[in-house]
Amino acid sequence: MIPVPGDGWVRLSPRKLLLDPVKAVRQAIVPVVIALVGVSRSDPAYWPIIFPLAVLGPVVLGALPWLTTHYRLTDAQIQVRSGVLNKKTSTAPLDRVRSVDLEASLLHRLLGLQKVEVGTGVDDDRITLDALAAADAQALRTTLLRRREVPPAPVTTSDDAEGVDAGAPDDAAPVHVPVPAPVRLAGIDWSWLRFAPFSLSRLVIVAGALGAFSQFADDLPIWNEDTATSAWEWVTQYAVAAVAAVLAVLALAAWVVISTAGYVVQWWRFLLVREHGSLHLTSGLFTTRSITVEEAKVRGVELVEPGLLRLVGGAELSTLATGVEDGVTQVLPPCPRDVATGVGGAVLNSPAPLTAPLVAHGPRARRRAWFRKVRGALVLTVAAGVGAYFLDVGWGWVAALGVVAVALSLLVGEASYRHLGHALGERHLVAGRGDLARIRTVLETDGIIGWVVAQSWWQRRIGLADVTATTAAGREHVLVRDVGLEVAVALADRATPGLLSEFLEPVREPEPTAG
Repeated sequence: MIPVPGDGWVRLSPRKLLLDPVKAVRQAIVPVVIALVGVSRSDPAYWPIIFPLAVLGPVVLGALPWLTTHYRLTDAQIQVRSGVLNKKTSTAPLDRVRSVDLEASLLHRLLGLQKVEVGTGVDDDRITLDALAAADAQALRTTLLRRREVPPAPVTTSDDAEGVDAGAPDDAAPVHVPVPAPVRLAGIDWSWLRFAPFSLSRLVIVAGALGAFSQFADDLPIWNEDTATSAWEWVTQYAVAAVAAVLAVLALAAWVVISTAGYVVQWWRFLLVREHGSLHLTSGLFTTRSITVEEAKVRGVELVEPGLLRLVGGAELSTLATGVEDGVTQVLPPCPRDVATGVGGAVLNSPAPLTAPLVAHGPRARRRAWFRKVRGALVLTVAAGVGAYFLDVGWGWVAALGVVAVALSLLVGEASYRHLGHALGERHLVAGRGDLARIRTVLETDGIIGWVVAQSWWQRRIGLADVTATTAAGREHVLVRDVGLEVAVALADRATPGLLSEFLEPVREPEPTAG
């Protein structure tokens, strides 16, 4: 149930008594198994004592959060009280509520529960209620977001009361303001699955799985010298190129399956709507997410087109906001670029910042981009030459490595320059960057709180500078790289008129000549 404002403290759902013990057992299963194996090897007689404690301990500890956690909703605050020995009371003023996020793991969903996280604009100041009944969580979210929008009732003083009509009824009927219906911005389209294999974000999961497998692979009975020798002899019986081709096809097929399955699990029933002055995102197959970003705190968007995804016309979109974790919230899965620009334009209330051409930074910036990449290739070649000297490796391999590295670095440098650029609209600063991925960051000029103009030794020699707009949103800065110094200062001055005035040298008017 949802507490009515002014009522007493309310416990979380009783079904939490089934949730937390399971979570506690799952977290303690590894140390418990290790302890039981150690005890069984030393003295099996302790099993009747250790086993009940190992099972009942997590269950009892898991039940404590339900027994010690209460919450209530007052006219001005939501309050949560928890703790056994160290009592803790967290409060959040209703007018400071910026987001109400809901999350439900598979176990939550089986029990009909949801976790509620209330954000107040400070990353470390989030109130968590785990777990409420699903209907109560949805109702609490709606209540908090609507009460955030309602202005406080005016206080009537005795002087004001004299002007009140005596014939007016004491309990006049309240005025009901109609709540606008949610506006759908985007929903899942399963034709977007074609973009899943071209998004490499899930390679991290694959690498983690391979790392975990390598921890105990040496202990497997099939992993020994005889097996490895016989496997190598079997491979050498066939053409190495054919074996490599088969392995490549199998790896590609496995990647398609993994990436597609991950896309479905993460973005199942994806929906992005605008309601209660916020952007509300829901998605997830096993673990459902419900994320809220207050539009008043959104200061811009970021359009990302990774190299492979750009080849098939795909892109990803994130919002830059204050008061949310990490400042960046991905609001669209990998999808067609026109869908991403359309949703981004709806968030910005203008499509121009995401579609307008950028101002190029000129040939000096191009040479700078080439130099930055070639420098890394030369360092790699020198390191390879040192290694070849000590290992007595042929210098031909070092020369080939150097040629390939420099050629690739020139290609990456040219791509980096082509992605470079900037633009300044009526309300937005636009910055383009990226090496293999093309990234366009759009920031409201009202969200800029300062500027940093920096020049390295090399940049000073050719008259370039890096200008950074500081902000409280997103990653807290937007960088415009390798732009002319005069252009950088003029850009900052036009984006935030008056902010740099006291640091600029006044322009002297020419003195009038006699006669």
